[in-house]
This record gives sequence, C-alpha cells and structure tokens, in this order.
Amino acid sequence: MSRMMIISAAVAVIGLGAYFVTTPSSTSVTPADPLGAAHAQEAGEIDTSSVVEMSIGNPDAPVTVIEYASYTCPHCARFHEGPFKQLKADYIDTGKINYVYREVYFDRYGLWASMIARCAGTPEAFFGMSDLIYEQQSVWASAGDPAAIVEELRKIGRLAGMDSDALEACLQDGEKARTLVAWYQENATADGVDSTPSFVINGQRYTNMEYSEMTALIDAAAE
Repeated sequence: MSRMMIISAAVAVIGLGAYFVTTPSSTSVTPADPLGAAHAQEAGEIDTSSVVEMSIGNPDAPVTVIEYASYTCPHCARFHEGPFKQLKADYIDTGKINYVYREVYFDRYGLWASMIARCAGTPEAFFGMSDLIYEQQSVWASAGDPAAIVEELRKIGRLAGMDSDALEACLQDGEKARTLVAWYQENATADGVDSTPSFVINGQRYTNMEYSEMTALIDAAAE
C-alpha cells in the first residue's frame, strides 16, 4: 500500500465516522457522532499532544526502534507471534533498546482494537493486550459484520481483566478516536510509512524483514 493510499485510508476513517459503538444489550451497530466538527477540521488541526507514546525497554538506550503496525495486518500478527517475542527477550528486556509501538489505522476495526488496547492503562498492559489482540486476530477480524467484530474485541478486553463499563467508555470515546487517527496520520507522514509492519531504527525506516536482519541493523546502530 502506498503512502498516499495509507493517508487516504486515514482520511476515510475520519470522514466517514468509521468508529462505531454498540450498547451491551444490543447486537446492532450504529454510528457514533459522525465526528461533528472534525468534518470541517483538517486532521492537522487536531491537537494530538494527549496521545501517549507506547514504549517499553530502556528509554536511555542508544537505539530506539519504532514499529508501525496495524492490528488487522496478518504480517504484523506473524511478527508479534514470533520475532517480537525473541526481540523482547534479547533486546527489550535486557535494556539494549527503547521500543516504541505506533498504530496504523487501515480500517475502523484496527482503530477499535487500538482504543481497547490503550484503555488497558500502562505501556506494559498495552503491550500485553496487543499480544492478545494479535494472537486472536484470525478470530475477531473475521468474525463477520461490525457488531460481531466489536463483540469479539470486547471478549479480549474482558479476558484481560477489563470490565464492561470500561470497555464501553473506551469504544464510545469519539474525541479519542479522532485524536488517534490524526496522530497516526502525522506519524505516517513524518516517517514516510508506506507498509506494515514498518520499522524506524534510530531514524532510518525499513520494511518488514527477517529477525536476523533486524538484529544486525540494531547492533550496527548501537556501535
């Protein structure tokens, strides 16, 4: 997917009000407020300073790795099922790198997943929730209509210990949805992201790669 297509996807998410909510007693999906003023606002006019950068590892490490990924991207799921776990053991938990995760929103489903993951709280809890979302991607992302997909995401949230009220508050937060989409758009533009997963290692962007190639780049950047 080209960068222009990625940015267009973000605009579509904003312009169509593509985050939806359901009530606990309803199986139908209805649009939340279709972003109201955001229709007249350029994404760049939205203040994104409230978005927390989700990072783990050593913030003072000589190497920072930024991952750009979508919760609905199968390649991203495969990365998190294997190489990421190895990277965490070899480089993150040992304090050799600072690891940052930035969400990419190709569709409303990835946005919903992101909102639930971020409501987990701390970066550690966010990464734990992300692991669950990726592990069950084949289930929730293919559940069927939007109502079924959001219900499967709720199940993951409850599995992680979130209560129903907290989950609904997350899914109903239209302002946060708008802010996250604008934040994603800013980041994707600034770093020239045109595919997922993409990685920025000390400012240099790379596309998906083998674990051995990634570690070679990290080791070289640390020298």
